[in-house]
Amino acid sequence: MASLITIADRIEGIDWEQVSHDLDAHGHAMIEHLLSSEECETLAALYSHDEIFRSRVVMARHGFGRGEYKYFSYPLPDFIADLRRALYPYLVPIATRWNAAMGIDVRYPKTHAEFIARCHRAGQSKPTPLLLQYGSDDYNCLHQDLYGEQVFPIQLTILLSKPDRDFTGGEFVMTEQRPRRQSRPIVVPLGQGDAVLFAVNQRPVQGSRRVYRGTLRHGVSRVRSGHRHTLGVIFHDAK
Repeated sequence: MASLITIADRIEGIDWEQVSHDLDAHGHAMIEHLLSSEECETLAALYSHDEIFRSRVVMARHGFGRGEYKYFSYPLPDFIADLRRALYPYLVPIATRWNAAMGIDVRYPKTHAEFIARCHRAGQSKPTPLLLQYGSDDYNCLHQDLYGEQVFPIQLTILLSKPDRDFTGGEFVMTEQRPRRQSRPIVVPLGQGDAVLFAVNQRPVQGSRRVYRGTLRHGVSRVRSGHRHTLGVIFHDAK
C-alpha cells in the first residue's frame, strides 16, 4: 500500500481546476486512475477482516437495497486516513464557495483534523469511511450520507473492482432534484481505481435569475453478475 507522500503527491497532481469546474457544473467530478489495481485489490480484501470495522449493515434489513457494507473503526487503516486527510484541503475552497452561494453560513477549517474535532464536539465521533460489497442482483437505493448536524458537502467513492471482469451492471448513479423540475438522472462510468467526488446533499445551481439549490442523491444500479467492492470516503463523522 502506498505511503502518505505517494498519496499526497498523487492528489497534488490532480487537475483541481477541472475538478472544481466539473463539481460546479454537474455536482460531481471523476478522477481517473486515482488508485492502482493492486491498491484496489488490497483494499477490497480488507472486507473479511472484521476486527478493523465498527459495524456491518445488511441493506435488505433496513430497506436500503441489497448487499452490505462495513464502517471502519478508529484508528482507520493508514492508507484510508491518509487519503481522507490529503484530499480535504483541496475540497475546502469548493465547499466554502458552495455554501456562500447558497447563503449557508457554515465555513470549514483548513485541516481535516480540525474539522473532525468540530464533529466530535457536536457528538459525531463515529468514523464514516466504509467498504461496500455487492453480489449478483444487489443494488443500493438512492440516498444521502448525512449522519448529523456537521456535514462536509462533498464526498468520494472509489470503485475497487474491475467492470466486465469482476462484475457486470452495478453503475454508480445519481439524481438531482431542482425546484419545480423533474429529477435529472446521472450515470458515472467508473473503471477500477477511478474515483468520483460528488455533492453529499445540495449544491448551488446558477439559474437564469438566481442561484438555487440542487438536491442530489446517489446509489448503485443492479449488479447483473459477479462481485463489486467500493470504498466510500466521507469527511464528517457520525453520531
